[in-house]
Amino acid sequence: MAGIRVAGVGLTDFGESPERTGRDLFAEAGLAAIDDSGVDPEDVEELFYGNFMGEFAERQGHQGPLMAEAVGLDVPATRFETACASSGAAVREAVKDVRSGEADVVLVGGAERMTNIGTAGATEGLAMAADDLYEVRAGVTFPGAYALMARAYFQEYGGSPEDLANVAVKNHEHALPNDHAQYRSEITVEEALDAPPVATPLGLYDACPISDGASALVLVSEAYADSHGIDAPVAIAGTGQGGDRLALADREYLARTPAADDAAREAYADAGVDHDDVDFAEVHDCFTIAEVLALESLGFYERGEAVGAARRGETTRSGELPINLSGGLKAKGHPVGATGAGQIAEITRLFRGDHPRSGAVPDAETAVAHNAGGTVASAVVHVLEVAT
Repeated sequence: MAGIRVAGVGLTDFGESPERTGRDLFAEAGLAAIDDSGVDPEDVEELFYGNFMGEFAERQGHQGPLMAEAVGLDVPATRFETACASSGAAVREAVKDVRSGEADVVLVGGAERMTNIGTAGATEGLAMAADDLYEVRAGVTFPGAYALMARAYFQEYGGSPEDLANVAVKNHEHALPNDHAQYRSEITVEEALDAPPVATPLGLYDACPISDGASALVLVSEAYADSHGIDAPVAIAGTGQGGDRLALADREYLARTPAADDAAREAYADAGVDHDDVDFAEVHDCFTIAEVLALESLGFYERGEAVGAARRGETTRSGELPINLSGGLKAKGHPVGATGAGQIAEITRLFRGDHPRSGAVPDAETAVAHNAGGTVASAVVHVLEVAT
């Protein structure tokens, strides 16, 4: 099996940039990734691009070739849409492409422009990742859907809004030195608990922000890296994907995410590791309860135990298993199409030592990126390792 190396990464700041177009954002991230990689742009053979709501937010479909043009590439380009897991799925396909020998150098990433259509517009656009016939028309939004999942979790396993507040506090603290993060401010548990409700039991600080931004990676085969003298010390060792029914009412579980269970199982097997081998992770915390569900699907905790992990200090930067050292979606931001590749960019920087939180994981060898779509009807998991 061909080894896959992350040769370069590029990120825009995540936040509010309503005046910038999607192509402008991705050009910044894509060119930065190519520059970071040391790869000759002429060697890039394909582009894999994640985006969810381009038609709704920018009236722009067929974005693959548009983004290739924005980065100055004349290569086959394909857009992937898997809701919030769009660029995670794009990365997975890029990994498979390089492994197969179809290409040696691939640019992969994603972008989303959301703040230009306002909160109401973004909420409407995001709702398209739910079941229109049986959820959206009944008034379900994603805060409401994740509130249902949180209530089901509390009922089945226990836990409290204070437990979730600790997740938010942790991720805000992690984001403080991250120049790319949307929110670089500390909050307290009391502030989180006193914040306006969004959908009980979730409050304002339980939800990630609406964000603009882009991310990009240059993936190369091990053979290409060796023959071209490319310094690429981080490898994508495993990849997995899972799915579930779209509507919550059709699912067997509300307090579990089987799609992520399956994706994690496949990714671990692919990499030849187990959850006990993982030193840190970036997980999809679009809401605080989503981080809890992710930690259990990834096998780090038994069912019902992850809800207290942040409160106990286990997932903080000084804990046994640091989670979302970037700040996560909660504080770094969530430009939907950019998130999955952005997680891998952050992990790569943490491994390389050029991330402001690298000191929290100085001897780490294995990490996981967990990217979810909608209410986890889609999930993509990648295992990253320091290459030896």
